[in-house]
Amino acid sequence: MSTEQQEKKPKITFPGSGGNDGDKPNRKLPKFNIYWIYIIIFLALSGSYFIKFAPETNIVSEQEVFQHMILPGDVDHLLQATNSDVVRVYIKPDSITKPWYQDRFKVKFDPARVKGNPMFEFQVVDWKVFNDNLNNFLKANNINQNSVPVITKKDPDFFGPVSSTIISMVIIIALWVLLMRKMGGGASGGGPGGIFSIGKSKAQLFDKGTKVNITFADVAGLDEAKVEVMEIVDFLKQPKKYTSLGGKIPKGALLIGPPGTGKTLLAKAMAGEAQVPFFSLSGSDFVEMFVGVGASRVRDLFKQAREKAPCIIFIDEIDAIGRARGRNAIMSNDERENTLNQLLVEMDGFGGDTGIIILAATNRPDVLDTALLRPGRFDRQISIDKPDVKGREAIFKVHLTPIKVSESLDIHKLAEQTPGFAGADIANVCNEAALIAARNNKEGVDMKDFQDAIDRVIGGLEKKNKIIAPHEKEIIAYHEAGHAICGWFLEHAYPLLKVTIVPRGTAALGYAQYTPKEQYLYNTDQLMDQICMTLGGRAAEQIFFGKISTGASNDLQQITRIAYSMVTVYGMNSKVGNISFYDPSQENTFTKPYSEETGKLIDNEVRAIIDEAYQRTIALLTEKKKEVELLAKQLLDKEVLVQSDVEELIGKRPFEEKKILEVEPDAANDTKPADGAIDAGVPPYDSQLPVPPLN
Repeated sequence: MSTEQQEKKPKITFPGSGGNDGDKPNRKLPKFNIYWIYIIIFLALSGSYFIKFAPETNIVSEQEVFQHMILPGDVDHLLQATNSDVVRVYIKPDSITKPWYQDRFKVKFDPARVKGNPMFEFQVVDWKVFNDNLNNFLKANNINQNSVPVITKKDPDFFGPVSSTIISMVIIIALWVLLMRKMGGGASGGGPGGIFSIGKSKAQLFDKGTKVNITFADVAGLDEAKVEVMEIVDFLKQPKKYTSLGGKIPKGALLIGPPGTGKTLLAKAMAGEAQVPFFSLSGSDFVEMFVGVGASRVRDLFKQAREKAPCIIFIDEIDAIGRARGRNAIMSNDERENTLNQLLVEMDGFGGDTGIIILAATNRPDVLDTALLRPGRFDRQISIDKPDVKGREAIFKVHLTPIKVSESLDIHKLAEQTPGFAGADIANVCNEAALIAARNNKEGVDMKDFQDAIDRVIGGLEKKNKIIAPHEKEIIAYHEAGHAICGWFLEHAYPLLKVTIVPRGTAALGYAQYTPKEQYLYNTDQLMDQICMTLGGRAAEQIFFGKISTGASNDLQQITRIAYSMVTVYGMNSKVGNISFYDPSQENTFTKPYSEETGKLIDNEVRAIIDEAYQRTIALLTEKKKEVELLAKQLLDKEVLVQSDVEELIGKRPFEEKKILEVEPDAANDTKPADGAIDAGVPPYDSQLPVPPLN
């Protein structure tokens, strides 16, 4: 027999033996589960506690015993309990069948059960008085005292306080032994996982036998990230290809990106494509109410990974355990920090592991501990940004595969109209469009359905039945017309896509939708035009009604954010100078990085910027007053106007609109196109310009 065959031969160790015994039969011993012993003990103790050995007695009065039991001669004997105030009555078996007993207790007694057992009992107040009453009753009725024997002895107490205490202690000891065996992990099968296996890892294993339906073909718009992730799989499959030249295989990769960009989806595709074991869990799976559980689960996770190496471990939302360790007692969290410390040791400790690659995802890389991000732990940081036009078009094609769409659908136009949309947003738009088409009994999803779906995602549910007073509706129309006209005649404003006065969402009474340009840099003129366009609604109300309303509250929030960014972040003010007071690591602190005098200067310059933009907006709308009235009246009539409708009313836009280039998404724009909501329900555009605390 070869050495390899001997190694494959099953080894059987019998109880009491020191190892493998070749003379013993090659058979498996039946596996005994210790839990059955605990179950039997518990049932036996419970049964002994609740089962009564003596039959249940019926309560009667002393007079009933004298008149209906002693007088007819039915009593066999009486038992006086010296340790209580109870008299137990033993009835002759033949007498129990008399009608009185059945009528009195509504029960048919069994004579066989009556023999030797007390069937009735009653309480006495004074034993001397009871004995005197009994003797007087026997004499008065000429009954021989010997015919009614009275036995005096201690009533057996099988379930008294002492017995109950002993039984309770036995049950507690049995439970304690069970818990200790679970903690020790001995014969009970608890293993090293601790009490009830609470310290064992909750990672889900995707092995060769586990089928994952998601592949890299389902991941669109992340071409660069897919190359990086696919290379990680290649590291494990062909390690010599990379180590032959002296290189080292990376220990880990961190996926960084905003929510909804496809970090977890990329990991799922990796699990579906990789031919190596794949452990998947989230950062919160390490957290538990018991101290030390997090570190125990980290140890157990890497123990399983070493047994399956080469393999990949994916930790989603790693910021749940990877936050920076506190430098003082107020910010520290011992349990989370112990979990993080154990993770750091396992990833790159004194005894390093080979063949295990850590893949993690987070949308908050700024809060992670620096020790976790250093090379040797997470060697690579893969940035997953929001897709550009080309990426959005590819994502639309993936999500439109199961949807029946009309032949006239222009996917490229959809991609252009959804700047800043992440993959999750696009998936939501496709699903909403299909639902809208089905609601309208259409056979296919067309462009109008997608337009409505985009409006639904951006502004919320359309509420045409919302009752709005005529004068309020007129204010809304002029407000939105002011936004549209400013955007039409300002060179650096976003191209107008749609303007409507139909209420949407929880509070939005109308909005103007624009198509933000995808660009990296903004100059002062562009930002000033954006402020003027956002102030167009407030300025139109001032010009045409002589009053202002609360509808511009959201507009004011936007311009305040942009103006403070210009002064305190981007150094676009001559008096404050080329200074930036923004520090991402200190954004949650309550201190300001400037003096009170500088704070007053900042406030004054911000007000000056906004006042200048407002006066410029007033002048523009006064000059274009006729166009504003035309647009407002048309809005009151049709409620919704698109770009072509505006061109018919006031002519083409005087500035040539640049075609959207297929570049990376704009860092200063989020998923929502610009709009001038009449109230705070819909933000004009979610500018991600960093802004310090306002003064």
